[in-house]
Amino acid sequence: MTRDLVINVEDSITTIALLEDKKLVELHKEKKNKKFSVGDIYIAKVKKIMNGLNAAFVEIGYQRDAFLHYLDLGAQFSSMSSYVHSSINHPNNTPKFSSYNKKTDINKFGKVSQVLTVGQKILVQITKEPISTKGPRLTSEISIAGRNLVLLPFSNKVSISQRIKSKEERKRLKGLMYSIKPENYGVIIRTVASKRRVAELDMELRRLINTWEKALKGLAGIDAPQLLVSELDQTSALLRDLLNKSFNSIVVNNKDFYYEMKDYIGSISPGSQKIMRLYTGKDEIYKHFGVERQIKTLFGKTVTIKNGAYLIIEHTEALHVIDVNSGNRTNKKKDQETNAYEVNLASADEIARQLRLRDMGGIIVVDFIDMHKHQYKKAVFERMKEQMAMDKTKHSILPLTKFGLMQITRQRVRQEMNIQTVEPCPVCDGTGEIAPSSLFIEEIEILLKRIIKENKSKKVILEVHPYIYSHLTKGIYPIALKWKFKHMFNLRIKKKDDYNFLEYYFFDKNNKKIQL
Repeated sequence: MTRDLVINVEDSITTIALLEDKKLVELHKEKKNKKFSVGDIYIAKVKKIMNGLNAAFVEIGYQRDAFLHYLDLGAQFSSMSSYVHSSINHPNNTPKFSSYNKKTDINKFGKVSQVLTVGQKILVQITKEPISTKGPRLTSEISIAGRNLVLLPFSNKVSISQRIKSKEERKRLKGLMYSIKPENYGVIIRTVASKRRVAELDMELRRLINTWEKALKGLAGIDAPQLLVSELDQTSALLRDLLNKSFNSIVVNNKDFYYEMKDYIGSISPGSQKIMRLYTGKDEIYKHFGVERQIKTLFGKTVTIKNGAYLIIEHTEALHVIDVNSGNRTNKKKDQETNAYEVNLASADEIARQLRLRDMGGIIVVDFIDMHKHQYKKAVFERMKEQMAMDKTKHSILPLTKFGLMQITRQRVRQEMNIQTVEPCPVCDGTGEIAPSSLFIEEIEILLKRIIKENKSKKVILEVHPYIYSHLTKGIYPIALKWKFKHMFNLRIKKKDDYNFLEYYFFDKNNKKIQL
């Protein structure tokens, strides 16, 4: 299997596409300067105690208060709370973290009112980003993730990824970590740490500890709510968690971002720098790699599979329903049961891909085509488990019921990826009314004159639909050429396949959008 990461960097958004065998399987959009991301650590203030929910609403600076359940406080909450209080109010008298005498664990079946009070300052970490009308979900069990290790302050336990199967390697890593980690620090050893040398793991451990201790120093006199430690941006976090020897290339279309990522990859996986590539082609990067077309075909309500079969995907707040349809797919040489089985197998592959691509979470119910043979039902279930094994997000799959339904639960920590694949009418823009078409070109010329006058710019870039591009640039005496001589300025016209028919934008010489 070939794996490629294609990164499209724009002014305000970076879009990351993961391709497996040239097929789009994951799509991530990251806004610049995004706040309240999973992994961010805040010093927060308790706003309200909810005894009925055994939880608290906590202020972290978001427009809605965040949610913190008692079970997410962690066994060592008393130690954490005491140390944070001392670091804020008495920083000079606070002992070094590794020599701090921890307090007794809180009662696992206790009440939130026994450990939290309104106005209390506590240390929290975001585990679920704001979704719809809900604020973030929090935990007080702090963790700081690295490439090979995850650091757990206020713990002493060493855990190892279940994907490391070798008993000898597990024993080596566990003994090694206990020998190098300081007191009051726990560690989770990630899968990629297998076969790593002690010097490499020790270096990363020291770096994670330094991040934590630097955050503790920042507590002195701090007011809540305030961001204390920010998680890596989504691109770096993806590279940290996904990058391995199976990647064939990482392609990016921005020079500065290219060198920044190359340096970062050098710090986490030096041998992987050679797979970085800077895209300098004339076409847009996603058009060149076929990502744009896949986005348009994969995010609609109806998703075609092959040979006429298709899926219908419906969404609600917490439930997703996927209906499998055979369409006009039939094979006269095979009976109905075998045809249904083959469609269901192909659908299982596409459904697993869709869950990753759209980042669908909560409960997903799949209505497969009815099958009567038990071995066929079991094979479809096994196929779904096999395909979902590549999904890093926590999930659970139940076998098909007698009605042909499969239930999948998938952890939801971010807003679902939702891309509009239907476009408003290119003429009326969805209103049902249009301006006279004869005035459209005149409208563009008037705006060009205004830009030249107000911005005193002699170079303007105009982006339009390909049809409008042809209308302005083709012919013996193109309209664009007439404008250049008439108004004495340098005009460059670019065609954009993803624009509506009458959609257009102006940009200056630095490729910044001109606000009209």
